[in-house]
This record gives sequence, C-alpha cells and structure tokens, in this order.
Amino acid sequence: MSENHVNQNQSQNPQAEEPELTEEEQAQKLSEVLQVRRDKLSALQQAGRDPFETTVYNRDTLAAQITANFEGLEGKTVSLAGRMMSCRNMGKASFADLQDSSGRIQTYIRINDVGEEAYEDFKKWDIGDIIGLEGFVFRTRRGEISVHAQKIQLLSKSLLPLPEKFHGLKDMDLRYRQRYVDLIVNPEVKDTFVKRSQILKEIRAYLDEKGFLEVDTPILLPLEIGASARSFMTHHNTLDMDMYLRIETELYLKRLIVGGFDRVYEVGRIFRNEGMDTKHNPEFTTVELYQAFTDYKGMMDLVEELYKRLAEKICGGLKITYQGQEIDMGHWERLTMVEAVKKYSGCDYNDWATDEDARNAAKEKHVPVPADATKGTVLAELFDAFVEEKLIQPTFIYDYPVENSPLAKRIPSNPAFTQRFEYFINACEYGNAFSELNDPIDQKERFEKQVAAKKKEDPNSRAQVDYDYVTALEYGLAPTGGLGFGVDRLVMLLTDSASIRDVLLFPTMKSLPNEKG
Repeated sequence: MSENHVNQNQSQNPQAEEPELTEEEQAQKLSEVLQVRRDKLSALQQAGRDPFETTVYNRDTLAAQITANFEGLEGKTVSLAGRMMSCRNMGKASFADLQDSSGRIQTYIRINDVGEEAYEDFKKWDIGDIIGLEGFVFRTRRGEISVHAQKIQLLSKSLLPLPEKFHGLKDMDLRYRQRYVDLIVNPEVKDTFVKRSQILKEIRAYLDEKGFLEVDTPILLPLEIGASARSFMTHHNTLDMDMYLRIETELYLKRLIVGGFDRVYEVGRIFRNEGMDTKHNPEFTTVELYQAFTDYKGMMDLVEELYKRLAEKICGGLKITYQGQEIDMGHWERLTMVEAVKKYSGCDYNDWATDEDARNAAKEKHVPVPADATKGTVLAELFDAFVEEKLIQPTFIYDYPVENSPLAKRIPSNPAFTQRFEYFINACEYGNAFSELNDPIDQKERFEKQVAAKKKEDPNSRAQVDYDYVTALEYGLAPTGGLGFGVDRLVMLLTDSASIRDVLLFPTMKSLPNEKG
C-alpha cells in the first residue's frame, strides 16, 4: 500500500485508531514513507518537473477571504496556494483541503477539468506538499464553501510526513523543538503568535501616541554590572576583550534622558544565565521606558491605562480568564509593601524599633533571614513568604526598602524606603518601576555596595561599577519615571498560556545527542 493511499484513507476517517507500534516498527514505517517520497521526487525530476525549481506563483486570494466574502466571490475565478492537509480520492474526482496563512478551504479536483495528465500527477502528491490551484468559488451540495479547480500545480515537495497526532503532553518537547511542524498542524498555536505580534503592535502604538521615541541600545556590553542577574559572557576578537550580553536596557536608556530626550522606550531582547521554568527563559523580551519630569506614580497610571487597553484590544473586554481564574483588568489595587505585609502576615514594620526586632518577627513566622538582616530585608522576605501568592487581581505594591532597590530614588520623608513599585497579577510579578535615582553620589555608593556584596557572595565574580553611568548622572538627570515589564509573561496572560515556552516561537532547549556538532 502506498503512503498516498494511507493518507487518503486516514483523512476519510480521522478518528480511526491504529494499533500501537513499537519504536522499531515506527522507525521502519517512517523509513519506508521517506523512501516513497524521495522516489516520487526522483520521478518528477527525471520527467523534467522538479518542484524545487518553481520560484513564483501568482496567487490573488487567501482561504479566509473566500470564507468571509463568499457571496461576492461565488462563481468567480481565484488563485490559491498553500499546503495540502488532506485528500479524499473518489476515482475521477478528489477533494483536498488546502491550508494557507489565513486558514483552510476545501478544493474540488476533477480529471475532466484539469486534464488526465495533471490529475494522474495529482494523485501521486502527498499530504504536506505545497500546491497552487486556480478555479472558481462554489458551495457543495452539503453546503461547504469550496474552490472548483481548473488548474493545479505542485510548487514544493514535502519529503517528511506530517504527524497524525502532534499534541498531548508526551509530545510537548517535540512541539517546542519543531515549532515549524507545530504551527502547521495546530492552528491555535499560530493564533497565539499572531496575538503576540498584535500585543507588541498595541504597546508601540500606545507609547508612540504618548510621545515616546523607540530606540535601540547595545546588546554587547564592555562590563558585567553588579546587579544580581547572571550574565552570559563572550569574547570580542578584534578588541581582544571579554564582553557581556545585556541583562537589562535601563542604564543606556537613562543616558538618553541625560542627553535631552524626554521620553524613550525600547522593546529589547534580554539575556540572563539563570534557571529555567514555566515563567523563565534565558533570553526574553522586555519593554523599558523612561519619561522625564514624572515619577513612579506617573508610571503607575501609565501601566493601568496600557493594560486596560491591551485587555480590550486583544481579549475583547476588561475581564479575562487565565488558567481558569477570572482577572478583572478594570480594577487595580494599590498597597505599600508595609501595608501588604501587615495585611497578609500580621507583621507591622512600624512596630520594629531595631533590626533585631525585625529578625525576631521573621523567626516567629518561621521565615529564614540572614543573621545580619536589616528591617528592610526582613520586610522583603515576609512579602515573598506571605503576600505575593495572595495577589491574584491586579495589584500595585509600592514603596520598597532601599536595600533591594539600588536604582530607585529615596522617599524624602522616609529615606529607608524608595519610590518604587512592582505590579502583580495571578500571584506573579509583571513589571517594575521607579522614580529614578538621579543623585550621582548616592548612586555611586549603592553601585559600590552592590558590587562588593556580589564579590563577597562569589569571589570569582567579574562584576564592576558602571562609572560611566555615574559620570552621565553628574551631568544631570532630570526627575524621571522609569518602567520595565516582560513581554512574554504579558503574552502568556492575554493568550491564557500556561508556560513561557508556549509564547516563544523557539524557546531555549537542551541539545539532543544527534544535534551536537
């Protein structure tokens, strides 16, 4: 039995279950299929009809356009091109499903219309082949919108068969590795990435409307900064110097504010040599933006306005569903970190007279903290232990301790805290914002403490103070509000995707043995 005949029968009864094959039997079956397809290609090439030599095919209509505008197109001739996804051969006529970038449509191919030679060639084509077709639009007796072919052409040969079942947990790793196949056979996956593009488009449109200028800043940096994130390192041969892939876009963007730009943003690729899970990938996309003459509360208003707009544009309303949980994007709660910790843990920062009082409070709550932990450090640890998991609905947490906010401006009336916020949805942090620190003396001291702490933790650390950024601040940075948020987590939220790998076209994967050079 030929592969083509098998495909045709399967398309007629897609629910039919085949007996489970052993790995050896599966490999043997695949080998036979591959040989059949290569033999077909050789026959075409020997006959002077090599499909890989085709360069141009003039199509004028997409499948979705025919479906959406059937009344206007009925009886009219159209030209289509796409992948053949099924075929039902009924002797001198066949039905085939053609899939293009917009969707699928049924086509009807008859020997009397396309000619005997073309029809005989068509019967040898395989599921997955790229084909071109010209014909008129009609509706079948069963009422299905279709295209009646008058001309057909093989445009490219598929040498590997499409999987019959390319879904289910057992195949998730393969789906991520072979995203190109995943996109072909699972239309909902393609929809996710179309929405990702729409989300980025809306973000850019919103910021452009607000007067922000999109810019690009360096990805390769001459030093490893002292931030807690771990960098990837490479070596520049011409300059004979080690360089580092950026872990943020912040410092260069703020240099531009120093230089006289009032509002800038970057949709930037970020690289962190850290762990991987459903919310983390070593490379990911962020949006960072900076606005002169505003503060973190101005950024708060911007976030709320932007996220409401995205929910309405992408999801059709302010109430969305994520993994079974209804999220109301129309309502955002605002709590200081002190208020949030008191609300969810019962511990009140204002009751602690000393750092020791704070450490004792943590001990009573069975929250481990360093022996030299300060009040601010303890507050942050209690937040992680008791608060974050409770923040299901959109919530701003603001006024962070200075200990974990090295780039944020202090609150003048309470210098132990900074003008910083993070916002949380469904117990997950989505973004971070500051009233940017513009005191170069304070900034230098914080950078030096940060680098010293990193080197104490890791004596081999190459972390350095970015003194050039300090120099930039010495020329004067206007009062500035800054915001950074992850695009990937946002796409997960708005597409109801459980894993970050579901919203990355090509997520980072461990190499298989046969992929190594």
